[in-house]
Amino acid sequence: MPSRPGGFVRYIRLLPIGLALWLALPAAAQEVNVFDYTLEQLADVIVTAQKREQNAQDVPVSVSTLQGEDLEVLNASGADVRQLSFRLPSLMVESSFGRTFPRFYLRGMGNTDFDLIASQPVSLIMDEVVLENPLLKGFPMFDMERVEVLRGPQGTLFGRNTPAGIVKLESRKPTRQLEGRFNLGYGDYGSVNVDGALNLPFGDKLAARFSAISQVRENWIDNRAPGFEKSAQLGGYDDKAARAQLSFRPVEDLELLLNYHQRDLDGNSRIFLANIIEKGSNDLVDGFRHDTVYQDAAARNTQSVKMRGGSLKLTYDLGSASLFYIGGHESARIFSVGDIDGGYGACFLDPAGLACAAGDADSGAYALTPFMGPGFIPNPSETGVGMPDHRQLTHELRLASNERGALDYQVGAFWFDEDLTIENFSFDTRTGGAQNGFSRQSMETASWGVFVSLDYEWTPDFSTVAGLRYSSDGRKWRGHLWQSPFGAPPFLSAAEVDDTQLSWDASASYRLDVERTLYARVARGYRAPSIQGRNLLFSGQPTTADSETLLSYEIGFKSEFLDRRARVNAALFHYRTDGQQLTAVGGVGNAARLLNAKETIGHGGELEAELVLTPKFIVSAGLSYNHTEINDPSLAVATCQAHCTVTDPVDPETGLASIDGNPLPQSPEWILDLSVRYGWDFGRDELYVLSDWAYRSELNFFLYETKEYRGAPVLEGGLRIGYVWPGDKAKMELALVGRNITNETALEGGIDFNNRAGYLHEPRYWGLEFKMAFQ
Repeated sequence: MPSRPGGFVRYIRLLPIGLALWLALPAAAQEVNVFDYTLEQLADVIVTAQKREQNAQDVPVSVSTLQGEDLEVLNASGADVRQLSFRLPSLMVESSFGRTFPRFYLRGMGNTDFDLIASQPVSLIMDEVVLENPLLKGFPMFDMERVEVLRGPQGTLFGRNTPAGIVKLESRKPTRQLEGRFNLGYGDYGSVNVDGALNLPFGDKLAARFSAISQVRENWIDNRAPGFEKSAQLGGYDDKAARAQLSFRPVEDLELLLNYHQRDLDGNSRIFLANIIEKGSNDLVDGFRHDTVYQDAAARNTQSVKMRGGSLKLTYDLGSASLFYIGGHESARIFSVGDIDGGYGACFLDPAGLACAAGDADSGAYALTPFMGPGFIPNPSETGVGMPDHRQLTHELRLASNERGALDYQVGAFWFDEDLTIENFSFDTRTGGAQNGFSRQSMETASWGVFVSLDYEWTPDFSTVAGLRYSSDGRKWRGHLWQSPFGAPPFLSAAEVDDTQLSWDASASYRLDVERTLYARVARGYRAPSIQGRNLLFSGQPTTADSETLLSYEIGFKSEFLDRRARVNAALFHYRTDGQQLTAVGGVGNAARLLNAKETIGHGGELEAELVLTPKFIVSAGLSYNHTEINDPSLAVATCQAHCTVTDPVDPETGLASIDGNPLPQSPEWILDLSVRYGWDFGRDELYVLSDWAYRSELNFFLYETKEYRGAPVLEGGLRIGYVWPGDKAKMELALVGRNITNETALEGGIDFNNRAGYLHEPRYWGLEFKMAFQ
């Protein structure tokens, strides 16, 4: 892919220059501790799950973190935010868009909807600003302090659309110390990954931090469709992002933190592979290759994303309390086109006129014919989406006590406003991709809330937390079908939804001793009412869904022992969701329809452990079990019908399948992660091996169940072998990096309306990485 750095992101080229200038200074250098992974004891993990900096062991909620080396190792291959998927208990992330529009799932709760106005029950918060639109959630992770995953409803402090939990991303902030980092990686598929950061103090009152990342990969997927052959046509990307932060403390009690960030991505939309699934099973067909497609629209596959955002955080220490203001502005644009059927041609192009009548008779052939393939293609499908206009504004004002007595409090107000325009396109592949369908949607969302949270320490060992939030939400949708791919006349449409909700939580913690704590928590969260308008392109009316509410019960313990060389935390939970918003995606009509399920239940648990066996031998692991079940005998959805094997009861008159009793989609019962690091010292140098493994059990792709659209279990491994050595003023590292080292090939999702198409997770990657850091 050609590199097209623009504007602010160009300063990524200056980061190594800045580091070189520093290294050229006289050697009045300080002792360097970066890359020092010798541990005598486990360090405290500081989180902001309750909007205060606290030790994670003291927070009465199931929370996990990734930070430091464990987080950076996932980035080495050029991966995007989907790298977090099943790397922490109960967390899944997937996308049918590619490197953008990630869909998050916690404890089985998520949303498979692929429309740009879709809401999700898992909220993503970056640097204390909620990123509501699914496009915003794909912002790259770089120069990160930590990732926090909070499970269960978080509505009291974080508001709407958090019934399943929150993923919080915290970047490194400016400090009063000169420091910097620079990483350079090169690997398979012509991948070049560069990221760096430079922290500059200016006296005691001012500090700035600049960080940037560039992830570039060459096209590596060949197109072998007859008449459309081209080598290395797909799979590349040029993804750049940058962040600038300024910390200013004009007086002792006041601090202002300014943040500006942006992203520019040019690449491909998600690459679908036609008929990749064997009929009658979820096995991948013989003959397919990860690096080969057979598409008649591959030349037009494109994806361009531009994101700009900024925030201001004001902290004013009033003595017994602190006043916080956080305001954010985000905007995003996208244009994306893909070959959705994943193949070429169609059965009606058969000159003998027999292919359509024969249908999908062959259960396993990956057949290529002059008029269609691979396998049976009933109709061509090439669609696109654009979001030319988007704006999100958020404001939060909060007063919090400074933890100086038995009673601590937080009280605040929040405002959210979003406006966006979405354009949907369809194209006629038979005429070289001429546009034959166009619709436009616009959405206005306004939400506000007020909240209070109280924390009372009854004794040194027993404390409680209780909170309440009142929220108001409203959405206005307008749609205009300009051009129908089926010749239907243009029309206008409109829809509105609104609601008010109470969110609350109550928890109690009891410290058995200095190393062990028990806690219990009950919480209620909600997802605001939704509108789905994608059917407009196919002359359909919008569908709406009422608010969903979730009541969760959780008990857990947190412990440290062996002189703080071991840490074990666990939680058990049960929840009931009333009116859960579900999206019936696909089916032979290729519709997206919002539904409210009468009830969904979930129960399970999480277990996490860390152990310092020796100062150079560290092991960490996580395990989760999640059982989900839809309870609604009246709920039925469209299916793939003839080209797959539906295992749910199907009404012979309507063709709809009952989903009562089914698990939620993209919800594996089991997730397991394991990380092992061992190092050897050679004087001041270190050689180390780090291997991380992640497993998830099988899962459904859709609300209805079939033999084909069921993801097989996945076990994915990573390896890093590094050598670290110190210089006069910096430490360097050279490492061999491997991701998916066993070359596990598995489906991440499917397309059910046309053929047995699917898309795969990332292939095996090997590369080298050089790191340098000073402080």
